[in-house]
Amino acid sequence: MHSMNRAYTDEQFSCLSPAVVRASTVVFENFEDFVQRKRRQPDGYSYGITGTPTARLLERRIADLEGARHCVVTPSGQAALMTAVMGFVRGGDHLLVSAASYGALKTFAEKWLASMNVEVEFFHPAIGAEIGERIRPHTRMICLEAPGTVTMEVHDTPAIARVARSRGVLTMMDNTWASPLGFRPLEHGIDFSVEAATKFLGGHSDLLMGSISMNDFQHYEVLRETQSILGQQVSPDDCFLVLRGLETLKVRLAAQSTATLAIARWLQRQPGVQDLLYPPLESDPGHALWKRDFRTNGCLFSMILAPGPEKAFHAFFDALQTFVIGASWGGVHSLAAYYPAAQQASRKFPRTDQPIVRLSIGLEDPEVLTAALSAALDAYTTALAAA
Repeated sequence: MHSMNRAYTDEQFSCLSPAVVRASTVVFENFEDFVQRKRRQPDGYSYGITGTPTARLLERRIADLEGARHCVVTPSGQAALMTAVMGFVRGGDHLLVSAASYGALKTFAEKWLASMNVEVEFFHPAIGAEIGERIRPHTRMICLEAPGTVTMEVHDTPAIARVARSRGVLTMMDNTWASPLGFRPLEHGIDFSVEAATKFLGGHSDLLMGSISMNDFQHYEVLRETQSILGQQVSPDDCFLVLRGLETLKVRLAAQSTATLAIARWLQRQPGVQDLLYPPLESDPGHALWKRDFRTNGCLFSMILAPGPEKAFHAFFDALQTFVIGASWGGVHSLAAYYPAAQQASRKFPRTDQPIVRLSIGLEDPEVLTAALSAALDAYTTALAAA
């Protein structure tokens, strides 16, 4: 047995599972060590809020997946987005945010940062090098996400990163849809790659966690301090669960990726489906960029059904079996969520004015999932005819 495969080892004991180290207080050998405790950061330990060896092991493994030198884990994906922004953006700065970003990030920008004198501007989520036209002398950061939450737009990440680097602007990308196995933002010039480890990395819908990966050591120092100041402590027990989830990430993602594309192609042929928002399909406007940059089909896509009243959507979801109705995605169970027309119309740069049904494909038999969707679509069509 090679020692590199062992997660925990000492003289008397060796095993494959990482040790769960719980601690709030970190103790010191002597007075001088305590006085100089802050010098232990960003990698060392001075208080439990910035992590124990269990968190550090997880951070190293996520960094390896991302092709990064450093990583900071946070209590949720949204906490990771907020920590990345709060570490660097200050009053008087200009912040550019994709209009397809995670809703809580947009709300945080609009309702909190804007009141702190940050100038917040949203941009079209399918943008590329033309982002340069929106950069100002006081632009500090660009917040990206592709494919975009709910509406699945794809931006030209390398082109945006090149323009931002040339203008001295930081870039942060929410990479949760693809995971590091499907896309590595840092290799395309992005400064910070954020994952909602709640989803693919944990993989079982039983925890909340986020991660921020980066290469620049000074950025790492800033974000470790930000984690401490904002109180973004992560449970070592949850770190253990994500470490365990990572062991099956590759096989889970491969199975879900294959099934998701097959189900999406099947849905394309169904008469009740008006449009699919899913870049791996050739019909999607973002397909060329997806094909160039991404290495997975993901497990998440959205669909627009033939126009109908709200009661028809009630019929669809009431008839839907196997899929659980709920938010989030990336776990082993298939999920369905609903986003009404009014919400789409209120978006900046809306992709549609129709309601959206979003599906996350899990590890159930794809034939069972298509049968469930077929029955739900039949109920939808019946409700349309009765309207």
